[in-house]
Amino acid sequence: MRTRAAVLRQMGSPLTVEELELAPPGPGEVLVRVAAAGVCHSDLHLADGHLGSERQPIVLGHEGAGTVEAVGAGVAHVSGGDRVAFCFVPSCGACTQCRAGHANLCVPAGEHNSRGVLGDGTTRLSFPGGEPVKHFLSVACFAERCVIPAAAAVPLPAGLPLWQAALVGCSVVTGLGAVRNVARVRPGQSVAVIGCGGVGLQAIAGARLAGAARVVAIDRDPGKLERAMRLGATDTVLSGDGRDPVARVRELCGDGGADHAIEVVGRPDTIRQAFDMIRPGGTAVVVGIAPSGVEVALPALDFVSDKTIAGCFYGSGNPAAEMPELIGMLMDGRLDVAGAVSDFTDLDGIEAAFERLRRGQGARTVVVLDEGAAGLPEMI
Repeated sequence: MRTRAAVLRQMGSPLTVEELELAPPGPGEVLVRVAAAGVCHSDLHLADGHLGSERQPIVLGHEGAGTVEAVGAGVAHVSGGDRVAFCFVPSCGACTQCRAGHANLCVPAGEHNSRGVLGDGTTRLSFPGGEPVKHFLSVACFAERCVIPAAAAVPLPAGLPLWQAALVGCSVVTGLGAVRNVARVRPGQSVAVIGCGGVGLQAIAGARLAGAARVVAIDRDPGKLERAMRLGATDTVLSGDGRDPVARVRELCGDGGADHAIEVVGRPDTIRQAFDMIRPGGTAVVVGIAPSGVEVALPALDFVSDKTIAGCFYGSGNPAAEMPELIGMLMDGRLDVAGAVSDFTDLDGIEAAFERLRRGQGARTVVVLDEGAAGLPEMI
C-alpha cells in the first residue's frame, strides 16, 4: 500500500512529505494507522546528524498511538480495530539484558534500532522506485501508517484519547522512569529538573507523585516554567544569559543542594550543573541525549562526598510492562500529559516543530495524522 510520511532523505536536510510504499506486516508484526505522534528531541538529534549518518533515508517518529489495521502470523495480543500506543524498544525477553531486568537495553532491539531495520534485518518502507527507507526506532510513526514489531504495540483501554496516549511511550515512560527507577525519589526529598520540555515536564510530574517536598524547575523559557508549576513544580529558576542556576538551587534546597537533579537537555554545561547542584550523597541523573563525541568534565574530588551521576535510557526499566500502569495513571487523573503539550500540527509542520526545539521554545508538539481517531480537545 501507499502511505504519506515525513521522510528524512539526508541528515541536516529538511523533511519532505512523500508517498512511500509500505509492505504488509510479516510474522510477528502489526500494521497500525497512526492517529497522533509526539515530536521528540531524539527525532531532532538524528535529523541534525548528531547520532551518526548511517540511518538514511529514514522515516522519523517513535512516540505515537493509533489503531491496528492488520497483524502478521503469530500475533495474538492485538487484532484489527484495537487501539495501541508504541514502545520503541520491542524487547525480546531472552537476551542477557532482558533476563537481568534491563528490557530497555534489549540487545537485539538495540541492534535493529541502531540500523533502522525491523527484527528480520529489513524494512517495510521503500520509495516508489524500490529503494529501501529505514524505520526510526522500530516505529517510524511520522506517517499515516506504520508496520511495527508486535512487542512495540501496547494495547490501550477505551476512553483515553489517542493524542494523549501517543505521549506515553516516550516522554512519560522516560520522565517518570528517571524519577522512579534511577533517582528513586522518596517522600520529602528535593528534586531539581533541568530542561522543561516534554520529558522534563513528566519528570516534574513524577517527582510530585513520588512525594518530593521541593521540585525545582529550571529552564531558559519562562513559558515552560509556567507549565512546570502547573504540573507540580514548587519553585522555578530561569537560566541562560549568563545565569548560573546552581547557587539558586542550593539556596532553595539547603543542606548543600538538592537530593536529586535530573538533566533533560543533553549539554555538557547542564550535565555539570546537575552534578554541582546536588548535595553530598545526592544523585544526578542524565536523561538528555548529547551529540556523539561530546564529553563532560566533572570534579573528581566531589566523588569523595558520595555524589552519584547516573545515565538513564528510556526510563531504565521495562517500558512495555510499565506502560499499562502509566496509562492507568492518565485515566484516573494522576498524570496530566495534556499540560505538557504546547502545539498541534500535521506532517507538514514537523520542521517548524524541530525549529522550536532548536530554539528551546515550547513543550511537546503533537502531530495529528488522523483527526477523527485522535480525539482532539474541542478548542483545537
